[in-house]
Amino acid sequence: MAKVLPFNGLLPNPGKVSKVAAVPYDVVNSEEASKLAEGNPLSFLRVSRPEIEMEPGIDIHDESVYLKAVENFKRLCKEAPLALDKDKHLYVYSLKMGKHVQTGIVTAVSVEDYDRNIIKKHEKTRKDKEDDRTKHIYMTKTHSGPVFLTYKDVTNIDEILTNAMTATPLFDFTAVDGISHKLWRLSTDQSKKISDLFDKVSCLYIADGHHRAASASRVGAKCKSENPKHTGKEDYNYFLAVVFPASQLKILPYNRVVKDLNGLSVDGFMKAVSAKFAVSPSNTPSPAKQGEFCMLLEGKWYSLKPLFDTSKFNVIDCLDVSVLQNYILNPILGIDDPRTSKRIDFVGGIRGTGELEKVISSGKAKVAFSMYPTTVSQMMDIADAGEIMPPKSTWFEPKLRDGIVCHIF
Repeated sequence: MAKVLPFNGLLPNPGKVSKVAAVPYDVVNSEEASKLAEGNPLSFLRVSRPEIEMEPGIDIHDESVYLKAVENFKRLCKEAPLALDKDKHLYVYSLKMGKHVQTGIVTAVSVEDYDRNIIKKHEKTRKDKEDDRTKHIYMTKTHSGPVFLTYKDVTNIDEILTNAMTATPLFDFTAVDGISHKLWRLSTDQSKKISDLFDKVSCLYIADGHHRAASASRVGAKCKSENPKHTGKEDYNYFLAVVFPASQLKILPYNRVVKDLNGLSVDGFMKAVSAKFAVSPSNTPSPAKQGEFCMLLEGKWYSLKPLFDTSKFNVIDCLDVSVLQNYILNPILGIDDPRTSKRIDFVGGIRGTGELEKVISSGKAKVAFSMYPTTVSQMMDIADAGEIMPPKSTWFEPKLRDGIVCHIF
């Protein structure tokens, strides 16, 4: 069963939290992080992306970058300041983006649960990215970027959270991107009740944060090997997460743009696509339902509907991203491995289909595909089957913020 445990959270001063809170390290590059942190010495990006304070072009994996992260974290602890809760608690974290609201539990989850696949994965991780976060976590001795987890809804948990949210929140701020964030500290009794309820939840699912979770596991193993008195109860055996009920999650599409037509003329490309899909002009740039696609070519949008039956495909092949890959991107456009091909780019749905039109009109790509979002149930089915989703299958919004609550060890 899943362990969802109270912990001693490290929290900013309520008056400074809006300055401290920062987008996840992996959704921005160095230049973007620098712009977001400009003029704000308390931004957690100075910890998660410390290269923004160093010489331009520095290797972000250089030892000095991690030492700068440690230095900036210690400075932030003093200047924000960041204060450690004396008692162990769970926290309620609510995010609002437009009309969408999702509310989860900030918790410490178990490295052992991750290693035993009680915390289930659906993505492959890259060793270089794992190495980076492993070193960052180990040297700062903190989990500051929560892993985004989900679980199948439990009514009794919802009731406790709803009741807790009638109190005045510890934090209540709106970030520069318009997303509002609220945090409540659960009482010892409320925290225990929720932990006990999760004892009946068979598993948790990683929605976002596979590299952070894998790195936490590696850090836990390293610390264990260095501790001759290891008991299993040390804080390094746990990592920071926010767990949300599945019904509240919002997945946006992950759209595709391809730089060329693989040597085909426009007519030749359209003929090849029409052999497998019903192609018709579209008045909308977004597909109406799962199993359909919209394609932007020569400044015009088209609707694509498969001429084949996908209902008997396995859990991987039935995904829209798989259908597009297996019937257009690979056989027609020659994109055999979207993980490594330099001819394809991915555009998160938060940027909208307007971004696809912008890329095509600029001449940077020849064709774009607008997708219907992968569903949470599809993600869970794949994780349950022990399978791996194709790359860039899901884009979760809103993004959790770093630095609102940290877990130190």
